[in-house]
Amino acid sequence: MPDPVSTIPNLGPASEAAFARAGIHTAEEIRALGADQAYLKLLKAGTRPHFIGYYVLVMGLQGRPWNDCRGDEKKALRARFDALKAQVVTLPEKEKDRAQMEAVLDEIGLRPRGPET
Repeated sequence: MPDPVSTIPNLGPASEAAFARAGIHTAEEIRALGADQAYLKLLKAGTRPHFIGYYVLVMGLQGRPWNDCRGDEKKALRARFDALKAQVVTLPEKEKDRAQMEAVLDEIGLRPRGPET
């Protein structure tokens, strides 16, 4: 049986729910993706960027306490975090909600598709 997300140190039920919304359901999936790709999936699924949430994940995957991140290591993680944020185009909430609703309507076939190219 696969390990739940919450078996990764520093991650609890809220992290588990956020990862599930991003389509990640096990600790093994997070480990296989690595911290950056897993966090990027969270952002793309609509999770608001939060630096502490990112470095908590990094520390957890290393088996370290969340507050073990300091100095130059923390600065380097901040640069990685900022680079991840830059990969995700953020829309105002109303536009994001509309885009998500339209994607669902397209997926279930309730909107006509345009001509194939």
